[in-house]
Amino acid sequence: MITQETIQQIISRIDVIDVVGSFVKLKKRGTNYMGLCPFHNEKSPSFTVSPVKEIYKCFGCGKSGNAIGFLMEHEKYSYVEALRWLANRYNIEVEETAVSPERLLQQQAAESLYILNTFAQKFFSDFLWNEEEGQDIGLSYLKERGFNEEIIRKFQLGYSPESRTHFSQHALKNQYNPELLQKSGLVVFRNDEAIDNYRGRIIFPIHNQTGKVIGFGARIIKKNDKAPKYINTPENDIYVKSRILYGSYFARQAIDKANECLLVEGYTDVISLHQAGIENVVASGGTSLTVDQLRLIRKYTPNLTIVYDGDGAGVKAALRGLDLALEEGLNVKLVLIPDKEDPDSYVNKVGATAFREFVATNKKDFILFQLEVALKDAGADAAKKSQVVSQIAETISRINKTEDFTKQQDYIRQSSEILKIDESGLHNLVNKFIRERIGKEEKAQFQQDQGPAYTEMPPDEVFADEQTDSFQLLYKDEQQERAVVRALLEFGLKEWDETLKVADYFFSENVEDDLFDNKQLLNVLHLYKQWYDAGKEPVPKDFIYAEDRDISTLVVGLMDFPYELSDKWKEQFDMPVQEREARYREEVEGTLNYLKLRKIKRLIDMNQQDMARPHSLEEQLTLMQTHQHLKQLEIELTRRSGTVIVK
Repeated sequence: MITQETIQQIISRIDVIDVVGSFVKLKKRGTNYMGLCPFHNEKSPSFTVSPVKEIYKCFGCGKSGNAIGFLMEHEKYSYVEALRWLANRYNIEVEETAVSPERLLQQQAAESLYILNTFAQKFFSDFLWNEEEGQDIGLSYLKERGFNEEIIRKFQLGYSPESRTHFSQHALKNQYNPELLQKSGLVVFRNDEAIDNYRGRIIFPIHNQTGKVIGFGARIIKKNDKAPKYINTPENDIYVKSRILYGSYFARQAIDKANECLLVEGYTDVISLHQAGIENVVASGGTSLTVDQLRLIRKYTPNLTIVYDGDGAGVKAALRGLDLALEEGLNVKLVLIPDKEDPDSYVNKVGATAFREFVATNKKDFILFQLEVALKDAGADAAKKSQVVSQIAETISRINKTEDFTKQQDYIRQSSEILKIDESGLHNLVNKFIRERIGKEEKAQFQQDQGPAYTEMPPDEVFADEQTDSFQLLYKDEQQERAVVRALLEFGLKEWDETLKVADYFFSENVEDDLFDNKQLLNVLHLYKQWYDAGKEPVPKDFIYAEDRDISTLVVGLMDFPYELSDKWKEQFDMPVQEREARYREEVEGTLNYLKLRKIKRLIDMNQQDMARPHSLEEQLTLMQTHQHLKQLEIELTRRSGTVIVK
């Protein structure tokens, strides 16, 4: 893990304009900067960046965050990947906490593989462009396939020479470890001789989410019945096939913008579609979809459209992994390419516009398509049709997320109509599969809780039970609570009087926890007090870049963009206008008065409930006097609060 000292050093160096400006063209407007939002299509800029508050916000789509959050949202980095990107940008050496010797060896092995793969990629690309064999065989082949030079360079394609030892000797000469060369799959050893594994092949580098080369796909060019069409990197510390989608590094932003991911089978499908301007596309590599691949797609978008060949093999390939996709909450559509074409050949045949139109008009619902295929195969066989009913019921039961309940019910209705069976009967069958799965999960959980003696035969599938908190309520006082916390964050270190700071005064007022309905806001207050009591002087940036992502997100939302006074207004009316900064004491006192007012209102409610119960004359008189006193305090506080309290 990255040390806290390094994280703080990175945060202290962050310039939000520099970071966001690396991806968005920004223009200064007042104290802020504006540009076209990178997260949705817009013609007029509504994307605002505040260098003072160190946050961004789009008033069109509502997305907001800090510089680290921007990298995570825009580049689809993890928190650690974003930190490493920033460390590299600001030339900060990343220190990590002590790790086990095994973990350290694993990290070193991974880093060595990254370095070797980068070296290999540059070798193959250089050979493709600058050597006669590479130009005559590799480059001419790629151009015959319709790839232009720009797209070849973008995907860093290369060529491995036919010589048995050209690359291996070059690598050994550069002092790369023989064991590492073998582990990477670039070299094989036969009779103690290092031999190139990809000789005479086009090289497709495979990138991870940060753009690092993690492996290669090598396609044969010459006809050879004995040799496999593709050779891929063997699994190692950085290349795990089940977690990889080819082209995801180049497609991530386009997927985010289109809110749809197109899934194809092969490398050339991805490259051809990118060349045609269709960039929201990735490839599964011709294997069945895995949970990790589906979760990677879900990270970008909930909408998956599978674009496969229209032949029998393509249909079967498309249907594999369907249940897993449903369990991950993806909305899955299917497009089958006609005329024995694949996406690569079809887009080259009809062009980008026609291809887009074909995909848009030929999307089929995945579940209903599966049902149609199964029914066609079953024909008039009653037993097979019965199996189809069970199969579709089990598939629908996989839609198990709470928010997808309506979708599940709609599938039951449509499927029963296609099958010409009673809807309630299908509904009962779906529920049966759900109960069976829940039973398996509970049994698995019980076995896990009982310890190793009961875990010799683990279940095939264990599903996380996602529950939504149905007890969260919206309160009309939410904005008032936010105003209280924001006042403390922005003005806490300012002077209250000659001896106290605003934070001292704020906490001397004994703000009670039960006055806050939003417990996340309360967490921010507690953290502020914890830091302040420990001698630290908290500023909004500490919370905006807090390690707790919930606190960071909440505080970014508090630090909004108030309207600025136009320079023309000042010029025209030539009059001083008080800014918020000049009235901070009023704002702090007003927000605290709100809390006091809330407490009084609750005391009034409690007192009135008590008055409704039987009491002696003396007790009743005391309760009435208490009520009058509380009402007087309420009136006084309301008068003092004035327009500071948000209604």
